[in-house]
Formats: sequence, structure tokens, C-alpha cells
Amino acid sequence: MNPDSIFDIKSEKEFESCALQVFQFQFEHTKVYQEFCNYLNKNPSNVQHIGDIPFLPVSFFKSKQVFSNSHSEAAITFTSSGTTGSVTSKHIVADASLYQKSYLKAFELFYGKIESYCVLALLPSYLEREHSSLIYMVNDLIGRSAHPDSGFYLNDLDGLVEKINALEAKKTKILLLGVSFALLDLIEHTQLSLSHTLVMETGGMKGRRKEMIREELHSLLQGGLGVAEIHSEYGMTELLSQAYSKGHGLFETPPWMKVLIRDPEDPLSALSIGKTGGVNIIDLANLYSCSFIATQDLGKIHTDGHFEILGRFDHSDIRGCNLMIL
Repeated sequence: MNPDSIFDIKSEKEFESCALQVFQFQFEHTKVYQEFCNYLNKNPSNVQHIGDIPFLPVSFFKSKQVFSNSHSEAAITFTSSGTTGSVTSKHIVADASLYQKSYLKAFELFYGKIESYCVLALLPSYLEREHSSLIYMVNDLIGRSAHPDSGFYLNDLDGLVEKINALEAKKTKILLLGVSFALLDLIEHTQLSLSHTLVMETGGMKGRRKEMIREELHSLLQGGLGVAEIHSEYGMTELLSQAYSKGHGLFETPPWMKVLIRDPEDPLSALSIGKTGGVNIIDLANLYSCSFIATQDLGKIHTDGHFEILGRFDHSDIRGCNLMIL
């Protein structure tokens, strides 16, 4: 199949058709996924609808090589963060251009051209390790913004505040993107009143602060930064697409990504709208690994199609991409 066709999806019917094609391709070429499907007696002959497709537990990315034999080597490998001594996930990416197209098209869909923003990034915990998919994306967005003040701003909070105030005075559109604890550090350092800044948190305290529910975090950030809404990005190492929230923790996916909710007591069964359960994600940009992922997150889908993340299964380790622990 043509990988670019993934980004041309315009309807539910086109999404399902493309998802079934991707399922067949991955059943044939991703050995670990094929073995998993065979264990469940699922194959292209009896998978006729999205609801029939098996979702690979995200933990397989920690113990197995989830990679398509249609490619002989990886273009890049992303790894997850992890607590000391824990096993990290490894996402082997055959075609980095799919990742680039996914995040560029999704950002433009929700926020417009990245070239119209000055991008200020507060991601210290991610910069401390190699092979972060978030750093890869943000570094590219900084470069594409082409604004001379775009960049990573870490330990110099005085310099960052001075920069923000100068840009605000010029009415420059700013994307301030940060991990939760770094944004909290910023508002404890200085109170701001922002009029031209889009504030986006990527979640996670990374062991630097106590975890808090989304409402508490966003209320503190709204008050400290003087903004009406806190935006959020939902992604993870094992995916090549992101969902975005423009407030209240209600996320939307781009057309090539879909969220389904599974029954925590019966992981092969789906739950209806409004019910809380395990989050399953279809990410068609994951063409050369696995597009059908059963995450360790808990969430629910609302009647308008938005979804929210409500926490994690108790046995799961804490990861950093927009996970608010209850």
C-alpha cells in the first residue's frame, strides 16, 4: 500500500478500509504481531471489521522487536523513559518521514502552520536522555518555525521570562511547550499574564514532583501563566501520531488515528461511549511496526468523539507522555 494514502483519509469508511489493509500488511510482515494474532485465532480471513482487529499490548515493545520484515534496517530507534532499573520500550522506526508527516500534518490540522509560531520548549527530563521521540519532534518544529528565538529553554528561567515578555510585547504568537514539572517551576519563579502564548503541557512529573490530577495541574498553570486554557499533547514512544487537547483534557485525534476503549475485565471486548476502560489506539502511521496498540492507560470517549485519559492500570509503571495519575 502507498504510505502517503494514510494521510488522505477523510471519512470513517476510508479509515476502516485503510485500517484493514494495514492489518493485513502487518499480519504478513510484522512477525511478533502475526504470532500474537495467531494465538487469538485472528487472521485476514476472519478480520472483516475494525472491531475484529487484535490490539497488541504495549508491553511487547519492551520485550520484543516489533518491526516489519518489509524493511531490512531501521532509520531511527526511539526509546521510552523509565525509572532506574526498569525496562524501557523500544520503537524501531523504518521510515522517519512517516513520523515527520504525521506530526506536521496533525499540528497544522489543529493549530495551523508551525512557521507562524515562535517555539519555546521546556523539556529538561527528555533532553537528559537520548532517542526521545518527543525531542525529535520538538527539535524539528523549532527548526521549521524559523523564528530566531525558537529553542530549548531549560535552566535560565530569568532569560526565558525576559524572552517571553519581549515576544508578548511584539504580539508574537508563541508555542510554549513543556513537561508538567518544568511549567510548575516556571510559575513558581515568576507569575505571567500571557495574551499571545499557547501553553501546551506534555504531562508527567518524571519523579521531580508528586503526581497530581489534571484539573489541579491545569488550574495552577492557568493562574500562574494568566491563560484561559492549558493545551495538552498525548503521545508515546510506541506511536508515531499525537492527539491534542485545547482544554479540559479533552483530546482529538487526526484522521489517521483512532481511540477505542476496551473492557478491563475482558480485554478483547470494546466498551460503549462514556464507559471507562483500557485505551486502545489505532495509529496508521505506525505502518512498519504495529498500528494496533493496547495501552496501559485508562480513559473514556465522550459522545462528541473527544476522549480523555483518566489514569493508568495500577500495575503499570509511570511514563511521561501526558499521564495524570489519579
